[in-house]
Amino acid sequence: MRLNDFDFDLPEHLIAQTPIEPRDASRLLYLNRASGAVTHRQFTDIIEYLNAGDCLILNDSRVIPARLHGHRDGGTANIEVLLLRQTAPNEWECITRPGKKTRVGAFLRFDGNLTASVTGELDDGVRVLHFDGEITGGEMPLPPYIHEKLDDSERYQTVYASESGSAAAPTAGLHFTANLLDKLRSKGVETGFLTLHVGLGTFRPVQTEDIIKHKMHTEYYTVPQETADMIARVKKDRGRVIAVGTTACRALESRANADGHLTAGSGGTDIFITPGYKFKVIDGLITNFHLPKSTLIMLVSAFAGRESVLAAYGEAIREGYRFFSFGDCCFIL
Repeated sequence: MRLNDFDFDLPEHLIAQTPIEPRDASRLLYLNRASGAVTHRQFTDIIEYLNAGDCLILNDSRVIPARLHGHRDGGTANIEVLLLRQTAPNEWECITRPGKKTRVGAFLRFDGNLTASVTGELDDGVRVLHFDGEITGGEMPLPPYIHEKLDDSERYQTVYASESGSAAAPTAGLHFTANLLDKLRSKGVETGFLTLHVGLGTFRPVQTEDIIKHKMHTEYYTVPQETADMIARVKKDRGRVIAVGTTACRALESRANADGHLTAGSGGTDIFITPGYKFKVIDGLITNFHLPKSTLIMLVSAFAGRESVLAAYGEAIREGYRFFSFGDCCFIL
């Protein structure tokens, strides 16, 4: 398929700049996979679509203050560093801007007397930086399409975030409150956790017209034995496995074999899910509304059908839904 097959016009005023309060007051677009029918609800209504014996799989990764500002030693031009993944003590894979100022051998200075050396260059413009000590003073790395200041950094974390390591939030989970999760559990809906640290693979733009030529950057995940056992039990009892977010979906699908058997474990995934992919684990997907031409809308299109997804997005735009990280939610079942 071609990149333009996943394009759509989005009015700029629908890009959410601030989180809604309370978290679960966001709108919910329910998309029926079988029929393509769309229903407009509130996020708290999601409890009506889930049954006892179903399970929600949530990504408990926590966003780190991953954006650093500094300058090259001997220079005055500002350099921005986005931490992606720690590979060794004091060593990180990073995105740097401008990249031409951060070639191998460059020495960078940051606030608080923190310094770093550029020790490697990888694909996709990623740099390897070795820091001289503990990294402090970083900022929350909000996406570039958010221009408003975030007053409370915890609003860019899920209420269950516990495992530090992400450069961006697994935003589908931002809609859940502790109270709503308790209500779902009281109904008999189980909750399981995994960790996928969101990095370049999730938000790197697709730059090839033939989407199959796009290469995903590796992101690291852990699926605990407890979660794998829960999913096996739920499937045996004919319950449904609902992934909360594309990151949870990608981690689950990366751990399953062709027969759908899921094993616990950790590793890196560069799985790229596009239309034609045969899903092995998930039965439903809770997700936000994604950017045009992104790998995320391709994944959603693989799950629900490109035509149905684009039609649902068109209706969401007409209805004034809020898009992207702080926006409203789509539930596909």
